Amino acid sequence: MSRHWTLDDIKWDDFDASKVDPDILRAVKAAALVEYNAPDYVTYLCNVFSDRPEIMEVIRQWGAEEVQHGAALARWAELADPQFKFADALARFQAGYSVPKDVSQSVRGSRAGEFVARCVVESGTSSYYTAIKDASEEPVLKQIAANIAADEFRHYKLFYDHFKDIEDELPSVLGRARIAIGRVSEADDDELACAYYAANTPADGSVPYDRARFSKAYEKRALGLYRRQHVERLVAMVGKASGLKPHGFVMRVVSPLVWMFWQIRAKRLANAPV
Repeated sequence: MSRHWTLDDIKWDDFDASKVDPDILRAVKAAALVEYNAPDYVTYLCNVFSDRPEIMEVIRQWGAEEVQHGAALARWAELADPQFKFADALARFQAGYSVPKDVSQSVRGSRAGEFVARCVVESGTSSYYTAIKDASEEPVLKQIAANIAADEFRHYKLFYDHFKDIEDELPSVLGRARIAIGRVSEADDDELACAYYAANTPADGSVPYDRARFSKAYEKRALGLYRRQHVERLVAMVGKASGLKPHGFVMRVVSPLVWMFWQIRAKRLANAPV
C-alpha cells in the first residue's frame, strides 16, 4: 500500500497569488470547514456501527483523512487571503451547526442505507474537487484538489465495497434510489450554508445568518465550477450506488437531463445577487 500524502508533500512555495480566483477562494474556505468537521461524523458513524470494530477502524481512518483535507484547504485559504483566520471561522461554524451524535441507529433507516448515503457524499466530493482542480489556475490549489479528489474516489469505493459485504438486508433498488435522492437533497441543509456564512462574512456578526441566502451563495460558486464531464461522472457514481448500471439505459437518459438542469440552475444563480 502506498503512503498517503501529507501537507509536507504539497509544493507550498509554488503558490501564485495572482492566479487566485475570488469565487473559488470563497468556496474553498467553506469546504475547509466542512472537511475539518469530520470527527462529528466519525462519532455518529461509530455509534451506528458500534458492534463492528473493523468498520469503526475504517471510519476513523476516513475521518483522519477528511480532517487532513480541511487542514490543507485551510492553509491554502490563509495563503490566498491573509485576513482569513481558519480557527475563528471554524469556531463560528461549529457554534452554528452540529451533526447529531447521540444516536445509535442510522438516520437512513438501515446500516446498508448509511453506506449508500456515504457513497453519494463521496461521489459529490470527488467530482467537486476534480472540478476545482480543472477550474483553478493556481498551482498549489490544483495539487491539493487533485489529491483530495483521488482520496474521495477511494473513499467511495471503500464504502461501496462495505455496502456489498454488509450482512444487513440490502435495500431494493428503489429503496437505494430513495436514500440517494434524499442525501442529495440534504445539500440544501444548514451545513454548507452555515459553512459559507462562517467563512465569508465578518466575524462581528454584523451580517445576519440566512440559510436560504447563504445556501444560494455557496451553490452559485460551486455549480459554476462544473463541466459536463464532472456532472456525468457524479451521476454515474450515484447511479451505481443506487443499484443502477452506470452506463445503462436509465443512466443514459438521466445524465443529460441532470446536466441540462445543472446548466439552468447555474445560469440563474450566476445572475443572482448573492
